[in-house]
Amino acid sequence: MIHSVLLVTIGAAITVFLSFWSVVFSVFPAADNKIHKLANLWAKILLLICNIKVKVIGEENLLQGKPQIFMANHQSDFDILISLAYIPVQFRWIAKKELFTIPIFGAAMKSAGYIEMDRSNHEKALQSIDEAALRIRRGKSIMTFPEGTRSRDGEIKAFKQGAFHLAIKSGVPIVPVSIIGSGRIMPKRSLRIKPGQIKMIIGKPVNAVNYDIEKRLDLIEKVRAEIIKNYNEWKDSESQNIRDLESETI
Repeated sequence: MIHSVLLVTIGAAITVFLSFWSVVFSVFPAADNKIHKLANLWAKILLLICNIKVKVIGEENLLQGKPQIFMANHQSDFDILISLAYIPVQFRWIAKKELFTIPIFGAAMKSAGYIEMDRSNHEKALQSIDEAALRIRRGKSIMTFPEGTRSRDGEIKAFKQGAFHLAIKSGVPIVPVSIIGSGRIMPKRSLRIKPGQIKMIIGKPVNAVNYDIEKRLDLIEKVRAEIIKNYNEWKDSESQNIRDLESETI
């Protein structure tokens, strides 16, 4: 536990330092792109000091040079670092409003062009969707966790509808992302950090053009089913590899 507290302390110090410079960079042209690169560096440093390795599968499914909406399952705060470090395109987060109230860090998020989502206020949530659609029209991709919160038991929960309204409104593809193993690294409501390996599976894009608002539930089900399918397939593959290694040592 002492080791975990030390890592959290070091991580917090690095976060404050780089958040400060993100705010400084906000006065320069194309600041949001520069800040995203700084966030990428921040994520890689924190994963390195925590001894967390990430294997990316399906990178060929990324749409190069086109905006897209990434949607991933969510088990741990480390999902944010994994996404920032290993999705190799510029994107902007849709994040819960509480994160923007954190001193310095919240200001850095605003400087990066991240979009605040207030799910308790329907009107403000719709404004956030309009803002995200504007980002997409300017060529930026969007990243979100459609479950809305971290899963404590690893089960992929029901998806919120907001990001799917955005996909239908903007007409850009949804790229499903399955993250495996982050819940073991740092479970919800825990500061204990365990080193380990994560798998991130980037699925084939789902074209939202084929759906309208009336069919949004069909779109939600298709994307969620794809994330679950990839999650289960690669999780089962990982479990089989562990069993094979154990049998070789007997």
